[in-house]
Amino acid sequence: MGGIDQAFVQEPEQRPKPSTIEVDGIPVIDMSVSGTGGIEKLASEIGNACRKWGFFQVINHGVPLELRQRVEKVAKAFFDLPIEEKRKAKRDDLNFTGYHDEEHTKNVRDWKEVFDMLIEDPTFLPASPDPDDEEIRTYSNKWPENPPEFRETCQEYCREVEKLAFKLLELISLSLGLPANRLSDFFKHQTGMLRLNYYPPCPSPELALGVGRHRDGGALTVLAQDDVGGLQIRRQSDGEWIPIKPIPNAYIINIADALQVWSNDLYVSAEHRVVVNSEQERFSIPLFFFPSHYVKVEPLEELVNEQNPAKYKEYSWGKYYINRTGSNYKKLEAENLQIDHFKTPESK
Repeated sequence: MGGIDQAFVQEPEQRPKPSTIEVDGIPVIDMSVSGTGGIEKLASEIGNACRKWGFFQVINHGVPLELRQRVEKVAKAFFDLPIEEKRKAKRDDLNFTGYHDEEHTKNVRDWKEVFDMLIEDPTFLPASPDPDDEEIRTYSNKWPENPPEFRETCQEYCREVEKLAFKLLELISLSLGLPANRLSDFFKHQTGMLRLNYYPPCPSPELALGVGRHRDGGALTVLAQDDVGGLQIRRQSDGEWIPIKPIPNAYIINIADALQVWSNDLYVSAEHRVVVNSEQERFSIPLFFFPSHYVKVEPLEELVNEQNPAKYKEYSWGKYYINRTGSNYKKLEAENLQIDHFKTPESK
């Protein structure tokens, strides 16, 4: 199959097309506003993007460019290390942080390497997805020895992007007609993580994907991508795959499943994937913003009424997260847990 392992080969209907359609991109939103009127306008723009696309890009977002360049530099330095060196920080069955090169999406292996780190160290999560198991496990980050500045740089970057995530959360709350701090309490002991993605050149980019089609499970994702490009989102109107064109120093924001549930389907968690190429390596750095493990996710009561009943049953974020995390690293017989499994009978 074109010189790549069968484990990477996508089903024919999921393989990328040789050429992608040229369209206007997702909304680009300038966050440099002031005053009540400016905030209201900004929240309205974000709300429109969340409804139509589930994705938008932000500029003038407040994360220092110099810091972003430093984290990109240490990411490249780490992934350039010999494989034996990288695997010294490899994840294992007891700790899902660290280096990994065998991730699966929809039971097909991704053409990428990753390094995962928790935003909060330590982070507390359920020991198992079993609803009757009340044990809570403590997770701490696994750090590589090289490059020596890796840990400090990544931690500093996490703090700055986390500030942006909280700011976006407030704007999304306002866009739903709710107080700015309506969702903040869900993140008191957040379980989110930062990921460094490395996509090597692929000899058969028409057969494999850097990441297969999926929707993010948490609240929102704040993504830095380099200028190579490769991220595509599925357009709501016709199901076409739309490339997201890189904008220098912008962040790509996408609504994830928990926010779709909180909004009672007003906002959409859109499917997306990553295509690869045969010439250039690509790097991206997503911050996945997740609630506290004990949060019960369900449609917000302010957005539910007789005319618009709750479309989801309540579920535990921590149990949901642990269930999905386990399925990313091995091939399963069935698809992993999705929010559609919590749809109420009336809304299916």
